[in-house]
Amino acid sequence: MGSQEHLAEKQAVVDEIKEKLEKAQSAVVVDYMGINVAQATAMRKKLREANVDYTVYKNTFVSRAIKGTNYQDLGSVLSGPSAFAFGYEDGTAPARILNDIIKDYKKMAFKGGVIDGQFYDGEAIKVIASLPSREELIAKFMGSIQSPVSKLVRTFQAIADGKEA
Repeated sequence: MGSQEHLAEKQAVVDEIKEKLEKAQSAVVVDYMGINVAQATAMRKKLREANVDYTVYKNTFVSRAIKGTNYQDLGSVLSGPSAFAFGYEDGTAPARILNDIIKDYKKMAFKGGVIDGQFYDGEAIKVIASLPSREELIAKFMGSIQSPVSKLVRTFQAIADGKEA
């Protein structure tokens, strides 16, 4: 294989990363060392179910892909083994799912990430990962406003029933 083909292959990977970043709401970087094949397969399945793309890339390719983008601050965490989780629908999904996996396996660690254009270090990603999802927050909010409304409806019904008697 000539050097032209080799360069074209490298550029194709960089372009693939750029494409993912353009579509993503977030990108979380983890040190993935220590997990076995079975654990990696189970983890990928959980991530895929949440529409999170998990891929291992060479740091040099990612460095090229993030130049001039909202993700360029990730450059500060690109050393050693790095895997990348791209969240497309829910920006916090990669952090939340990976956090559960890190707790379960007691392996891997957050390096950092960018969520909605904002860079966070590994510790901050851990905090974000512990927050409830948008859907959970909406459900809790709806539950909290539904309770007083249903009490009010029952009270009005009791008053109405009392006047009819």
